[in-house]
Amino acid sequence: MDRESLKKEWIPLKKIAWIGTGHMGVPMARNLIQAGYGLHVYNRTAERAQPLGREGAVLRKTPAEAADEADVIFLMLTKGEAVREVLEGENGVLSHLREGAYIVNMSTILTEEAKAFARLTEQAGGIYVDAPVSGSVGPATKGQLVILAGCSPEALEYCAPFFDRLGKSTIHFGDVGAGSSAKLAINLLLGVVAQGIGEALLFGESSGLKREQVLQMIDESAVSTKLFEAKKMMYVKEEFPAAFMISLVAKDLGLVQDEAKLAGLTLPLAEAAGKTYAAADREGRGELDMAAIVQQLKDMRRS
Repeated sequence: MDRESLKKEWIPLKKIAWIGTGHMGVPMARNLIQAGYGLHVYNRTAERAQPLGREGAVLRKTPAEAADEADVIFLMLTKGEAVREVLEGENGVLSHLREGAYIVNMSTILTEEAKAFARLTEQAGGIYVDAPVSGSVGPATKGQLVILAGCSPEALEYCAPFFDRLGKSTIHFGDVGAGSSAKLAINLLLGVVAQGIGEALLFGESSGLKREQVLQMIDESAVSTKLFEAKKMMYVKEEFPAAFMISLVAKDLGLVQDEAKLAGLTLPLAEAAGKTYAAADREGRGELDMAAIVQQLKDMRRS
């Protein structure tokens, strides 16, 4: 029997909570609903959860209500502070955590934050799974994310049916914290590559080359990437609807720098890219796709 058939046949009857319905959270939660899972959903801004409510999810008013008696609680939030508030805040998840329940945190956070949240979860009688994802809105919609897991082998086995619905593959990096470290590593590379594409376009155009020919050259060269292929039409049209927002890249590169300092590392490319994305965020481009960093680079040339 093939993998897809196995997915369709085994849908465990478990109560699932999903917390966080942003750009990534909605399509990911939708994939679980479409697989036949019943979801109890919470989002701080309630309107953003409404699409899932229309598709059969039960909308809850607090994290505690969503997590009440849940077997698995998924978190897809923007930063560590938001995760801590959902877990420990008034009407937080940990106040209503069932003994032996799983908290699967798919947010991008610091490695030490993941370890701290694991300790809090264990103290409350639960099991924490560190499982951020690589991929943006398109792969999230298609269930083609890459799950970057940090947890015990037993926890990974338990979560595998859910991960199979959310992603095309799962890479088990080790214990809690390893998944978050992997996520920061891949986002470091994404940020640097996207800025590199922008700089190449800017350099080519400033030398009198036609943008479409520079794009063709990159596309047909050894340095073409899946990232470039996904963003190419944005550069052609000079329109940048968000798949991965500049504000989030800026945040993640800041986390990379925090981790690098703790490890005694010097990461010149990450540091340079971090400054560019942070400036783009400050100057009003935060909600545009990361490919719009090329616009920031143009502005830097004018200043």
